[in-house]
Amino acid sequence: MTPHILTRSLDRAATAFVLIIAAIGVLIPLSNLLLPQGSMFQVPTYLVALWGKYVCYAILALSIDLIWGYCGILSLGHGAFFALGGYAMGMYLMRQIGSRGVYGNPILPDFMVFLNWSKLPWYWYGFDKFWFAALMVLLVPGLLAFCFGWLAFRSRVTGVYLSIITQAMTYALLLAFFRNDFGFGGNNGLTDFKDIIGFNVQAEGTRAALFLLSCLALIIAFLICRAIVTSKLGKVLIAVRDAESRTRFLGYRVESYKLFVFTLSACMAGVAGALYVPQVGIINPSEFAPANSIEAVIWVAVGGRGTLVGAALGAVVVNYAKTFFTSGPLAPYWLFMLGALFILVTLLLPKGIVGTFSSWRETRRSAAIAADRDSAAREDGVGAPNPAE
Repeated sequence: MTPHILTRSLDRAATAFVLIIAAIGVLIPLSNLLLPQGSMFQVPTYLVALWGKYVCYAILALSIDLIWGYCGILSLGHGAFFALGGYAMGMYLMRQIGSRGVYGNPILPDFMVFLNWSKLPWYWYGFDKFWFAALMVLLVPGLLAFCFGWLAFRSRVTGVYLSIITQAMTYALLLAFFRNDFGFGGNNGLTDFKDIIGFNVQAEGTRAALFLLSCLALIIAFLICRAIVTSKLGKVLIAVRDAESRTRFLGYRVESYKLFVFTLSACMAGVAGALYVPQVGIINPSEFAPANSIEAVIWVAVGGRGTLVGAALGAVVVNYAKTFFTSGPLAPYWLFMLGALFILVTLLLPKGIVGTFSSWRETRRSAAIAADRDSAAREDGVGAPNPAE
């Protein structure tokens, strides 16, 4: 049954996307590890970490496109789920430091020793084990999304009101995590990581493996999204997006469908955050900033809402542009450029890069089919009917 679902959900474009990501996930680490320094085909370690960050952003964009592009839920707070997954992984990495910290405490992280904490808070228990941290990466964002969605969707909060509430949620978490007494490092967050599953985080081999895992996670997330949107469930989600009241009138429990896809999307964002933290080396409350969530929505809009491939492409393109323009004299104007990009895409490319290209290709295909039909009709001697006399 599972192979049938995957085969049915993969068209030519989706198969090409999976193969390209798989090739990138293998070739870039091999180029970094096997080719000598100075070779024109050798990818430096810092670029491996940078592109690994882009891949994590692509997973986040996929999670947003799943709920916005196919279900019509515009979340302006999805960065909260991304950050919660990152904090869950950061807590595990902090527990792995042990006595190698600045203060040499085998149990308490350095920031707790600095703040004169006498014992480890109860919610830090279990994070010395990787399996527990991996479980929390899924459970914490998923549970928050389930509780939030259950309250919001049962109350039939939709549209701009839901977007504002999600933004308020992530801003509340931002303020909470900024507090030193909250137990997550306050303004400085969690950093100075040493090991992950016994491997040095800074080692070239570890960074290459993290990049490969990020690409694998992107492929899995993409396959899950494709399996959903091409199934009967996906048809119902699209119906909810286009005509929610009519879908409810037909007997579908719209709230249940919304709650399921919203919770799944939050878990995907949490996985993206967990892979992001060891590659970047830090997680702090700034990841909860509402501007980050809004920027992620722009990635999806630029790439193409409701295309999945476009969402991932938009995340990579916009973040590459951000890296390029913020490293030069245009750095102070990046936010203005990002806003202008969003306005231009909305006015000139409302379907995004991939959506516009797909529409153009379908138009050309339809025109070619019509031309072939007319040519065949002329060859057979069949012309337009004469007007009635």
